[in-house]
Amino acid sequence: MSLKAKLEAIIYAAETPITLDHIVQLVKESVIAEGAVDDAEVRSRVRATLEELVADYTASGHGVEVRQVAGGYRISTKPEHHDQVRAFAKSLKPPIRLSLPALETLAVIAYKQPVTVPEISEIRGVDSSGVIGTLLDRKLITTSGRKAVIGRPILYKTTKEFLLRFGLKDVGELPSMQEFEKLVAESFQGDLLPVGESADGEARQENPRPASHEVSSEQVRELAPSGESDPAA
Repeated sequence: MSLKAKLEAIIYAAETPITLDHIVQLVKESVIAEGAVDDAEVRSRVRATLEELVADYTASGHGVEVRQVAGGYRISTKPEHHDQVRAFAKSLKPPIRLSLPALETLAVIAYKQPVTVPEISEIRGVDSSGVIGTLLDRKLITTSGRKAVIGRPILYKTTKEFLLRFGLKDVGELPSMQEFEKLVAESFQGDLLPVGESADGEARQENPRPASHEVSSEQVRELAPSGESDPAA
């Protein structure tokens, strides 16, 4: 990969403007491997390549540009496209807000699908029927027929919206439970609701069993096959 491509990827991934010093530290080893003799030459090459990258994005064929902002570099939309970007932003759906019980239930469905409500409740240790409606409303899960047992309970599975939300190609790419918990924390950070509160602010309680039967996030890891790092494997 060329140095310019590396810098482009770094700036694109940065949530805040990234400084020249920070960029130099990230690519220093690779630049030295390409022939730079000392830190001064590394810095010079990185600066020159950044200037080329900035120049490349000034072309009219790009809708974004690389700008120096607050002492660092960032990729931003060009001013002439702000109206289109603003209209797009207004068309987006509001962020998904889920309670911790809903996230636990979603994790069970993701790793055990297709699965029934009684099976979910048995794993979590509480009646999970209340949060199923929330996940259906958010289009994160859908029905998947009925299980061929007495009572024929409804089966549930995750949806395309779930894959989009978590950036997965299919359920075969589900990470380990530890990675999934981290992914949930990052994806829904700031969108979590206190336990017992619904997305519209109204109180909503599950039907808990005795407190001794409550499960923690660590216990949810039991969903993953023992001795395997990737339960989807």
